This record gives sequence, C-alpha cells and structure tokens, in this order.
Amino acid sequence: MEELLERLLEECRPATGQGRVADYIPELAKGNPEALGVYVIGSEGKHSWAGDCRQKFTIQSVVKPILLLQALLDNGPDLVQKRVGVEATGKPFDAINAGERALDSGHINPMVNMGAIVMCTLIRGGSYEERFQRLLGLTRQLAGDNEIGVDEAVYQSEKSHGSKNRALAYLLKSNGLLEDSVEEVLDCYFRACSIQVDCRALAHIGAVLSNRGRLPVSNERVFPAPLARYVNAILMTCGMYDGSGEFAIRVGVPAKSGVAGGIMAVVPTRMGIGIYAPALDQKGNSLGGIQLLEQLSKALYLSIF
Repeated sequence: MEELLERLLEECRPATGQGRVADYIPELAKGNPEALGVYVIGSEGKHSWAGDCRQKFTIQSVVKPILLLQALLDNGPDLVQKRVGVEATGKPFDAINAGERALDSGHINPMVNMGAIVMCTLIRGGSYEERFQRLLGLTRQLAGDNEIGVDEAVYQSEKSHGSKNRALAYLLKSNGLLEDSVEEVLDCYFRACSIQVDCRALAHIGAVLSNRGRLPVSNERVFPAPLARYVNAILMTCGMYDGSGEFAIRVGVPAKSGVAGGIMAVVPTRMGIGIYAPALDQKGNSLGGIQLLEQLSKALYLSIF
C-alpha cells in the first residue's frame, strides 16, 4: 500500500499547481499550495501513509459530519431532519438563499454552512462553551487523539472575517430557523471549524464511519450503526459541495472536504482515508486531493457503485 500511495502522490502532485489556497480567511492563505499528503487506515487496523500527512491544518467543513453525528446522538434522526433537510442544494456551500419563498429546513442540508450553523443549536449543553466541549470530545474520540485542540489564530481569523456566515445566521434567524444568540452560535461554529487535525486524524474518523460506528482494532462502539448509514448517505450526496455528483462518478465513496485542504473519505467496511492538499478548485474542493482519491479508487476498486 505504501508503494502505491507514494506513486500516486507523485503522479498527482502537478494538480496542486492548478489550484489556489483559500484566502477569504487570512490565516488559511498561509497554507503551502504544493503540500500533498495521504493517510489510510484499513478495516483490519493497518496504517499506510505518504507525503505531508503529518502537516497540521484546521478541519474546517470536515467538522460538519461530526456536528451532524453529535446532533443525531443528542436528538435522534427524526428531530434533526425536521430542522436540517437532507437534499443537495446544488449551490455553493456558503450560498445565500435569495429566492422569493421563505427559507425553510428543506432548503438546507447538514453539509452546507447554513445547516451546520443550525446543527450547533442542536447540541445539548447549558452553554455554547459546553456544547463546543462536547463536540470537541466526540472529535477526539473519533480521531483517536485526545490532544486535538483549536488553532487559536485561525479561530480569531474566522471570527473577525465571518461576515458571510453572520449574514447566513441572521437569515436563518429571520426565517425562524435559529432562536439563540447569533454571536453565541457562530462562536461555536467558528471554533468547530478551527479544530486542528492531520491526515491520520481524518483517516481515523473515516475508519470509524466505515466500520459503522466502531473504532478500528478495538472494535469499541462509539455510536449506533444506523447513524453511520445516515451520515455516510449525506456525505455521498452532499459532502463535496456542489461538486458532489461529479465526485460520485470519479471516486464513488462518501467524503467531506474542507477549505483548508482536507478531505475525509469513507470506504464502507474497508477503510478510512485522510488527505491534505490546500490548493483548491473554484468550488472549494482540493484539486490534488480529489485526483489522488480518484486514482486510488481506480487502483483498489473503491467505488460503491
């Protein structure tokens, strides 16, 4: 596996030169556009890696399936689906609904910013600090790393340049989809996006989802199997923003991308994959990361279709 990963990494490295790092959050603009790393954890517990897989970066939108999972654990699927729909929007992840109809839960899903902001309100806790700490605890458990924390510089950058997300949150509030303080909810969301990970952490999260809620090797159950099916289905249809359909054809596995360059991919019953390649396409997805996943999917017949 290591030899295959090294070969594919070098074949896909030129793709990093075709994208750009995210710069609307100033701290993210410091990312190295040439970086490319991959980490794989198989269902039997074998770890394989190549490239810049130990480079730290912020989780960004890859936290959304964890937010969804925490909301599901706290409320159950029926309530969550009433608050946050499941259909792909076909729009960019930060799109503002400008239609004539009133915004309702059916217009959003858990993998776009509006849906993730609503999900922060569904986490149980006496304060938003407590809610975030519970989310961080679940992230650490899924990632197999109790040292994971927040990148404070990115958090402050997110918070001070979050006008678009504030607009989304106030739009939700004006349509009755958000009752709590906008600033408290957004603070939780900004901190969630600023959790610092690496490729190994993302691969471990993917491995738990691929193993239907059980940790690799120990087989300890973290969450019920039906919730893994729920999350993986949403990832398959919505996880790669408005590029999810093309990704399904090219790669064919549930996955979630983030604008810091991370991709967490789930190959049900087989493996979890973590990728880091911060040079992005126009939809906010990692160019080198998608190409690497496409080639790995072809080489190992990973597509679920």
